[in-house]
Amino acid sequence: MKPTETIGGRKCTIYTMEGAQILLLQPVDDHDQSLLDSEVETIGRLTDVPFTLVSFAIKEWMNELTPWPAPPTFGRQPFGDGAEATLGYVRDTLLPWLTQRLGARQVIMGGYSLAGLFSLWAGYNSHLFDGIAAASPSVWYPRWTDYTEGREMHGKAVYLSLGDRESHTKNPVMAHVDDAIRHQHERLAAQGIDTTLEWNAGNHFVDSEKRMAKAFAWVVQALSSVR
Repeated sequence: MKPTETIGGRKCTIYTMEGAQILLLQPVDDHDQSLLDSEVETIGRLTDVPFTLVSFAIKEWMNELTPWPAPPTFGRQPFGDGAEATLGYVRDTLLPWLTQRLGARQVIMGGYSLAGLFSLWAGYNSHLFDGIAAASPSVWYPRWTDYTEGREMHGKAVYLSLGDRESHTKNPVMAHVDDAIRHQHERLAAQGIDTTLEWNAGNHFVDSEKRMAKAFAWVVQALSSVR
């Protein structure tokens, strides 16, 4: 079933399976939204654990998902500090609405690119999420590596991935993404988090829905194995 609801002023799409006790949350733009059918189908092939996936629309991608302002990295648009408001929407509006209708369940926050960065940040800043699925997350974001030092990840299982050509760029900010993702993985492992880092073939724009499906499926399996 795939109903579309407007929840707190945001378009949300709900994919649900009978008997689901795991809730997957994913911030999406229009491109991500167009690939969700394929993503959900792939998750279903990768795990036999029933799940519900709820996407919620992000209108200002470079503001609503980033935790602090930063200069433009590509193009002319700077990044904003809207992550706190987006987390507030999930905490105060989306999850209460879903819990009332679906009941309490384990929650995985996941996303691609800047939505993957937001998911990691949310895992550091809230106890709401049992797991984090970060596919090709923008861990190149200015000051992110320093931010993770000494901070506690609250999610019990964290999936990370990156394309093996994502660092092959002339952009000096994004070129260090390989080192940044390795550091992220090392920090999580050092905290005793159940985590993995998977390298995918290609650059940042290859098979985003397949990468996202692998991310969610891994965390679903990790959480279901310890229930």
